[in-house]
Amino acid sequence: MGTFDVAALVDEVSRRGEGKMQLTLSSPLLSALNRQLQFITYTNTIFHPNTADIVQFGTDGFQAAFTIKIRHEVTPKLYDPGPTGPKGEYNISTLVTIATKTFLRYDKLKDLIDSIRQFYPTVTIVIADDSEHPKPVTGPYIEHYIMPFKKGWFAGRNLAVSQVTTKYVLWVDDDFIFTSKTRLEKMVDVLERTSLDLVGGAVREVTGYTATYRNIISSEKGGEDGDCLHIRRGFYHTLEGFPNCVVTDAVVNFFMAHTGKVQQVGFDPLLARAAHLEFFIDGLGDLHIGSCDDVIVNHASKIKGMLPWGQSETDKSYSKLRYIDYSNNLNGLYYFKNHFKCLTSNA
Repeated sequence: MGTFDVAALVDEVSRRGEGKMQLTLSSPLLSALNRQLQFITYTNTIFHPNTADIVQFGTDGFQAAFTIKIRHEVTPKLYDPGPTGPKGEYNISTLVTIATKTFLRYDKLKDLIDSIRQFYPTVTIVIADDSEHPKPVTGPYIEHYIMPFKKGWFAGRNLAVSQVTTKYVLWVDDDFIFTSKTRLEKMVDVLERTSLDLVGGAVREVTGYTATYRNIISSEKGGEDGDCLHIRRGFYHTLEGFPNCVVTDAVVNFFMAHTGKVQQVGFDPLLARAAHLEFFIDGLGDLHIGSCDDVIVNHASKIKGMLPWGQSETDKSYSKLRYIDYSNNLNGLYYFKNHFKCLTSNA
């Protein structure tokens, strides 16, 4: 994908193939030959924004090869961290945007917003809404985006995240509740001080059970019929410097991430009403993920809303459209998009 040349000529060295893909050097003096080698240049001639060329080098009885990366320099994307606190605290309002997707459940969305404002009064909240008859959601630092009716769960995630301009985005469901243990500063600290792209927290259910949903995901190469996807509960190891955090491949539906990395992986709009793990499958190999069990958000009770005698009209409409069997659609995506012919899981 390129040619060789010399930037300077050394006496007593003969050269053949300058400006071509093969270059031959010879000299009666080893010192002169070594000196000439210091002036060899390589110029890429076939454009590609990100690839590599293999250079082979040989003398009598010796062969070597090395790689030349061919790529554009990555342009930096900088974010204003805002003024720090008197003790060097992170400016959460400048660093983090909270994103969520809602559908019909304006009562739960209000509870979420009220709980956020109790701890983070000036953090921007971005809401994607595909309700049939959307209601206004207003207030300081709130952005409410209306979508076509039933456009879908992952389509809404894409919309919400696309409007984030801060360094980090925090994803929450619309029926979560912030508490004193929902410490976004801890998540920011983990992302600032490690190589992680995304860090999940924990979700506390009304029963008292706390879920982190840590999973290890792997893909096993198969034949022409497709590969196999394996999902196992667990994690790789503890995150250095953070004893309550581990490195894993998938986390609970409450996470903070570098905005650009989430936008890079994206959310498949074909996943309409039920999805979560699919984002991490699409991000496999691109996202470095962690999970911390000491950053906790509460999950509003679903028990009353799921019992027939405890359902409001909104609950009934939500359940009718939300709890539908999408397994055929999901299996089709796995097979055709991800080329998986089989799936094993204990998650």
